Amino acid sequence: MERRQFLRGTAALAAAGPVAARAAPLAPNWSSLADGYAVPDWFRDAKFGIWAHWGPQCVPEAGDWYARQMYEQGRGPYDLHVQRYGHPADTGFMDIIGRWRAERWDPAALVKRYKAAGAKYFVGMAVHHDNFDLFDSPHAWNSTRVGPKRDIIAGWRDAARAEGLRFGVSNHASHAWHWYQVAYNYDPEGPRAGQRYDAARLTKADGAGKWWDGLDPQELYTGETLAAPDGFTTRAQMDAWAGATSGRWMEFAPAANPRFVANWLARQKALVERYDPDLVYFDDFGVPFGPVGLEAIAHFYNHAAKRSGRADVVLTAKQLTAFQRQALVEDIERGFSDRLRAEPWQTCTCIGEWHYNRRRFDEKSYVPARAVLQRLADIVSKNGNLLLSVPVRGDGSIDSEEERIVDQIGAWLRVNGSAIYGTRPWRTFGQGPTDLAGGMFNEGQVDKLGARDVRFTAGGGGLNAIFLGWPEGPATIAALGTRAAGRIERATLLGGGSVTMQRTVEGLTLTLPPAPAGAMLPVVRLEGAGLV
Repeated sequence: MERRQFLRGTAALAAAGPVAARAAPLAPNWSSLADGYAVPDWFRDAKFGIWAHWGPQCVPEAGDWYARQMYEQGRGPYDLHVQRYGHPADTGFMDIIGRWRAERWDPAALVKRYKAAGAKYFVGMAVHHDNFDLFDSPHAWNSTRVGPKRDIIAGWRDAARAEGLRFGVSNHASHAWHWYQVAYNYDPEGPRAGQRYDAARLTKADGAGKWWDGLDPQELYTGETLAAPDGFTTRAQMDAWAGATSGRWMEFAPAANPRFVANWLARQKALVERYDPDLVYFDDFGVPFGPVGLEAIAHFYNHAAKRSGRADVVLTAKQLTAFQRQALVEDIERGFSDRLRAEPWQTCTCIGEWHYNRRRFDEKSYVPARAVLQRLADIVSKNGNLLLSVPVRGDGSIDSEEERIVDQIGAWLRVNGSAIYGTRPWRTFGQGPTDLAGGMFNEGQVDKLGARDVRFTAGGGGLNAIFLGWPEGPATIAALGTRAAGRIERATLLGGGSVTMQRTVEGLTLTLPPAPAGAMLPVVRLEGAGLV
């Protein structure tokens, strides 16, 4: 079944070919989008991208979702914020934005390093759930006006283009309208119980003579729609309220805040028109805001076709239906696919937390390069791409541990990249004792992978067998026994010379040399007639 599904998918793509310019623009509906789109070859060939999931939430260097959790009494970011910056009734997240300077940010140097690490595309975060745009935006709260007073997306774009990389942007803002509602709440316990946080009291007039003069805090915090009622006296009460209301992951348009949706669409269109991205990442399950999201997708594809004659671009979203996957690329956040997929897809993950956390550096607890490469091999064998986030510090730099991991990934890809880039899936994705469950947020399974797990890719002149650990003795690949189609005439260790092989009905047995110091995943190139 796996092989038949893959062949149907690749046959459809081959029949479609490159997406030609249409007589009429794509319409904002699923039928038009599915009929007029195919995933471009540049994405299918690239396989590996690096992402800078960077913005003002990295200033405290305290990890993910700071702009929400600093308003949730009892959470670590709340405690850190009170200790370092003051109580959120007095000093809110907008004040963190005011502290952001990005004084050590050198996008050209970072992207140059990422290219050396093997990235073929680069993605910059354009706006997170904190509703602060990192580009020259029609939304007043953006990085050209306050904070670093720099166009972050323009800097990333120019650096990526200079290095010959495809460039993408990520848009997470569709959730801001509910995600930020905790900023209108209050402490249910303690000496300041009942005092509403800064979002509940600040107006545009309060900014007179201050760093945010002329800006309306309500436009940043999105306006009060799901704030907790008065009267909660325990954290459990407040947490239950927030979890059932603003804490839900909602893709629909807020009935009480239609202006937010119109503003989101205007910002998304400006992002596409001003920066010409090759890829747009939506942090959404399906499409945000129903027909409004479809309008954004059609606008992106039509803009690309107008610019270059074809919609040679990619838009990713999550948890898509089979029909939706004909119009978009599915992204599996921090997870695995359990099968070889007919359609190209992507996994996004991170070597640390999405927003920089200093603790990861202090504890040396980043995801090691070996685990990243195991993920990459598994993903590519199943027709996917890996988008890897390298957390950026508030000042715009990455730390020495991150540099080491990035450089190790690059060293492996310089030797073994021909088994990754431009490849296509083989008859089966691989073999081994480790069964990986599909789905999001289950990437801890990578710890189970080892030398008995093998992944296949077709390209570079042969069939590539990527071992997810270095075998300590002879390794038998049952899928390549004499019953399998094709002759195997040569076996070569990429970067290391010929490999002894013996093929029987039970499988192909390869004997690799001992692992050199620092070696991670060996790749054996198999060549012969009818093999691929």
